Amino acid sequence: MILLCLVQFMLVLDDTVVNVALPSIRDELGFSPSGLPWVVNAYFLAFGGLLLLCGRMADLLGRRRVFLMGVALFGVASLACAIAQEPWQLVVGRFVQGAGAAMASPAAMSMITLLHPGREERARALGIWGGIAALGGTSGLVLSGALTELVSWRGIFLINLPIVALALALLPRLLPESRAPGQRHLDVPGAVLVTGAAVSLVYGLLRASETGWSDLIVVGAVGLSAALAGAFLTAEWRSTAPLVPMSFLASRTRAIANVATLLFSMAMYAMAFLLMIQIQTVLTYSPLLAGIAYLPYGAGILAGMWLSSRVSVRIGTRWALLLAFLINIVGLLLLSGLAAGDSYVTHVLPGMLVLSVGNGLSLPVLAVTAVDGTTDKDAGLGSALFTSVQQIGGAIGVAALAILGYSGGLTAGAVCLALGAVLIVIALPRPDHRARPSAGRGADDRSVPSAAQT
Repeated sequence: MILLCLVQFMLVLDDTVVNVALPSIRDELGFSPSGLPWVVNAYFLAFGGLLLLCGRMADLLGRRRVFLMGVALFGVASLACAIAQEPWQLVVGRFVQGAGAAMASPAAMSMITLLHPGREERARALGIWGGIAALGGTSGLVLSGALTELVSWRGIFLINLPIVALALALLPRLLPESRAPGQRHLDVPGAVLVTGAAVSLVYGLLRASETGWSDLIVVGAVGLSAALAGAFLTAEWRSTAPLVPMSFLASRTRAIANVATLLFSMAMYAMAFLLMIQIQTVLTYSPLLAGIAYLPYGAGILAGMWLSSRVSVRIGTRWALLLAFLINIVGLLLLSGLAAGDSYVTHVLPGMLVLSVGNGLSLPVLAVTAVDGTTDKDAGLGSALFTSVQQIGGAIGVAALAILGYSGGLTAGAVCLALGAVLIVIALPRPDHRARPSAGRGADDRSVPSAAQT
């Protein structure tokens, strides 16, 4: 359990670890303004686009085997990132890192559920798992700042190698192999199509920031994305073992939750990208000071997560989500006015604290709503889809909102959240708790609290 959580810490840390180092990476490797977001997006796209496929691969080929393959791939890619001399080398390394994370993360989660078969025991274990993930996201910013300033930005990738070596050496001795019974098929075409659609869309958005929307390459990239998305839906409809069965999204609650998660992730990942650059380039903070400045954000997220279940029980999921989104909108608007000469205490900290509490309120409720009504057969699918939507939404947000500049990007993020709030009020059904008092107590429903915790 400790080893698996340590690896998860590493994988989530790499979601955010490059943010503080971006100005240093830009200056040393010579990234263009539209090329720099690919350092972040390449990881998001590979992680989110391949997550569902790799989760099924772990079931078919063996969870321990796929986990070790993913960790090894992640380690090799981390080394490649650390020694990159050209922008394209770093972007390719980040994409391969994301592919390794997509293999390792769902396999690790499956092994944790097998280690803790009891319902309450499993919920506690995945609660720790989720806490470690939140800690990894915040720690990535602090570690990135310290290593970038005291050593080099290359150190943010080299710190992965000891954890990779430890996992590869110890896990085969600690856990037996396991795989799901029965014949399973991998929907490789579906994974390729959905990942290709996301990559093409992000490329078109980033190129449009330099050449404008009249550029034929931009039009072609966005058109190709739409065509690939259509092909994905057609392939999923015809496939005997689709990545996401259409019947799964027939639930309006789950469908709305995932759309709201997409909008939320677009706003929040773009904010993290833009705020770190603004703090270092406009407020002239050093990388280390920028990382330390972000520490209250982690504390606010933990406070919001602690409040989340209590608020949901008191006012219901629908209104809890609406409240959380409104708090996030206020936080984004407070931060959007940050300019040169502003102080941290009066201009950065208030918006950061409001936004972090809103984030902490949002994430657990979105996760629970995204797996609403799932059973032991599809709770894992619900969790994997939720994570995929987060990663792909983050990539689209960084591409689409970052090109608007700092203030414009954060304001656009607030608009995304406002759309999400309207969608929640209009379309999210109000659950009837009295109709399902014992839904989570049966033997066939033991995975539901695990998915919600995740």
